[in-house]
Amino acid sequence: MADIKSRLTKEEKKGLIDLLGSKHLCLLYKGSVHGYNANIFHNICNRQGPTVAVAYNSSGYIFGGFTVLSYASSGTYLVDEKAFLFRLKGKEEKLCPLKIPVKNASQAVYDHSSSGPNFFGGSLILLSQNSAAVTTNVDTGNYLFLGEHLHGNNYALLECEVYRVEDVDERMEKPWRTVIWTSGERRELMNQIAAYKPRLNSVPQFRVLFLGPVGVGKSSFFNSVKSIFRGYVTSQAIVGSDSTSVTIQYRTYQIKNEDNGKPLPIIFCDTMGLEEKLGAGLDIDEVPNLLQGHVPDRYQFNPSASMQPTASGYVKCPSLKDQIHCVVFVIDGSKIEILPDNLGGKLREIRRKSNKFGVPQLVILTKVDEICPSLEENVSDVYRSKTVEKQMQFAAERLGIPLCQIVPVKNYSSELDLKDDVDILLLMAVRQMLRLAESYLDNFPLDKNSLVDSYSDS
Repeated sequence: MADIKSRLTKEEKKGLIDLLGSKHLCLLYKGSVHGYNANIFHNICNRQGPTVAVAYNSSGYIFGGFTVLSYASSGTYLVDEKAFLFRLKGKEEKLCPLKIPVKNASQAVYDHSSSGPNFFGGSLILLSQNSAAVTTNVDTGNYLFLGEHLHGNNYALLECEVYRVEDVDERMEKPWRTVIWTSGERRELMNQIAAYKPRLNSVPQFRVLFLGPVGVGKSSFFNSVKSIFRGYVTSQAIVGSDSTSVTIQYRTYQIKNEDNGKPLPIIFCDTMGLEEKLGAGLDIDEVPNLLQGHVPDRYQFNPSASMQPTASGYVKCPSLKDQIHCVVFVIDGSKIEILPDNLGGKLREIRRKSNKFGVPQLVILTKVDEICPSLEENVSDVYRSKTVEKQMQFAAERLGIPLCQIVPVKNYSSELDLKDDVDILLLMAVRQMLRLAESYLDNFPLDKNSLVDSYSDS
């Protein structure tokens, strides 16, 4: 899905942040894109922590409400002493921002799947009757304002947006995963990866298959890892921003360790991106062919049909070294909550197919600096961020995969120079791929050469 854009101008966004109190905003829901429907609003915005709903009308008013609590379609009122309504902008320039605190905290927010953002016991309801409309009610006992002051008595909406509100100072006292963020640790991880050797001599390199929606950073991940071992930011795999997959061929990439010129013990297998609509993007029926090693390098994907045994280049009898030893799902961590249902369904189906063949899986959440913008300057705080932890837990629930098999990363995109903290996250992800791929080989007996090596080593 293409990025959804905020309707707020830079100045308006700053004004809203000032009202909220030094927070970052992440756009979750947009009525004109997702639909003016309460169920859709809850599907996207539930379990997001603090949120602010912003409404716009043709009279020039920007207004809405804030709650510090998560929506959960609980069917009850949320008790929130910090909730408030606001007017950010009115028809007349002289109208200053207006902030209206909750009067009865026990009825701050009505959290029901059939209702859009509903504040102060129904005093302000957005997405009224599942439409681009607002309702204000003077009979709730929570009504501390006139409708004309809030929205100029204009009840039709041009737009409704909901943002996750992220406090840049919201950090855990102790990280929930322990990482050593030093240049020495970076070098140690590089050495571990370069020296890794699969337990079977018949498999000199692990093959790792990358799968995920269009534009999430599959090819960028490969380029980023290559940059680390090259010593500077570089690019080989084609990357870009488009509504359809930039990758149209099956490509296998090796990375050489610049210290000795030897290839790393891992081959990155890049695929066409997954797309929402049928007949577009990677055909998930292609996955068994990929897992079993039937698909050759540079095979041109056909979105409407999987590769057949009669096709030119079809690998009829792939050996164990040609098969996939680990599947990596690459997901944009900043948009996991708005991942379309049919895309989520495709990912879960691929997971089932992978399980059928016994292939372990890892989830990479990219763009951690967009999940939590304060990480842009200091990625080493990633495991102190409550926002990142929440997104990882949500991904685990959404994809049905254990949290221990989910890792966050930041790919190189605009940077010209390498950074230790970015490299460490990327290298930890690669190390986890090697470990999972090794577990796949546990399903096979040691070959004779491996036994000889084992006796020699002892």
